[in-house]
Amino acid sequence: MPSPSEPKPTIAFDEFLKLELRVGTIKACEPHPNADKLLRIQLDDGTESGRQVCAGIKAFYEPESLVGTQVLFVANLEPRTIRGEISQGMILAGSDIHEVDEDGKPTERDVVVLRPDKPVKAGSPVS
Repeated sequence: MPSPSEPKPTIAFDEFLKLELRVGTIKACEPHPNADKLLRIQLDDGTESGRQVCAGIKAFYEPESLVGTQVLFVANLEPRTIRGEISQGMILAGSDIHEVDEDGKPTERDVVVLRPDKPVKAGSPVS
């Protein structure tokens, strides 16, 4: 795995176009019942049923502070079960890395959820 300062390999533009990035509104957020670092988030993604996403941001956000905010997420990521809970996407966040260990892995960082700068309709595409 590349260190935070090493770029990942280049991908073809056609590969990038396969990502479906969208805006979602957080309707509910709580600690994941089976994981110390995760939040279980219910997103309004513009569909009738919405979706659940598990995000490793618990150390950086109080769950109630995220409710009502909009986030950017990967909508077409294959669903997976994380510690017994289904995750149907990935919320995008930036990491401000302050320290790394001898292997280049972050040991101290801030994580910031990426958000639109003004409200848009839930489910809006990101381009």
